[in-house]
Amino acid sequence: MNLLVTRNLVKHFGDTHAVDNVDFTVREREVLALIGSNGAGKTTLVNLISGLFRPDGGQILFQDRDVTHLSVHGRIQVGIARSFQLVNLFDQLTMLDNVALTIFSRQGKTRKLVALAEADRAVWEESIEVLRLFGLDAKARMLAGGLSQGERKLLDVAVAYALRPKLLFLDEPTSGVSTREKAPIMDTITSVVRREGISAAIIEHDMDVVFNYSDRIVAMHQGTVLAEGTPAEIRNNEAVTTNLIGTTNA
Repeated sequence: MNLLVTRNLVKHFGDTHAVDNVDFTVREREVLALIGSNGAGKTTLVNLISGLFRPDGGQILFQDRDVTHLSVHGRIQVGIARSFQLVNLFDQLTMLDNVALTIFSRQGKTRKLVALAEADRAVWEESIEVLRLFGLDAKARMLAGGLSQGERKLLDVAVAYALRPKLLFLDEPTSGVSTREKAPIMDTITSVVRREGISAAIIEHDMDVVFNYSDRIVAMHQGTVLAEGTPAEIRNNEAVTTNLIGTTNA
């Protein structure tokens, strides 16, 4: 069953058709990979769905509700969240406080000081549990600025997860990390989203990650959907092989 549907979604930047009449779906409880060469429209599509950009045309439906014109906060409230390729953390705060601040925001306690996180028992316990799910609880009191790149990536996803989304967009969760860190990071992320029944849509350039961890792949090219299917179908798709495979790391 589809969780998210876009219909004829359009976004132009001058003469550039970044997203050109795109029909895109994310199903319930699936791990979807969104691939394409640089400039294919992947990030623009996610920016439209998450509310950072306003579409020039088309419609976005989430659980059959029209969310096309909802704000970013409104989309978070209905269950759409995302992490970023460039990790967006509060480096001067601990891992615990980064997660707690997100929980306070989710609960509408935006005026509550981060320093009071441990005074709010329920938020403290939830923050520790979120960090535990991502294997980060042992370093809960470490400043985010002192973490390795792999740990920062996981914390960024943990912060997005703390919003309790139904659909989580992940923008290149393994970029900038060593080859040996990629599998453990993806093992952790996919374990959490599958166990919690969350749909995840991952923008990714690493084809090993794409083929090993996704249930379905959507390939974009020049602002349109070039192909979609299972990893085996995409691997054997001539149009994808010709236009994308071998270029997505560029």
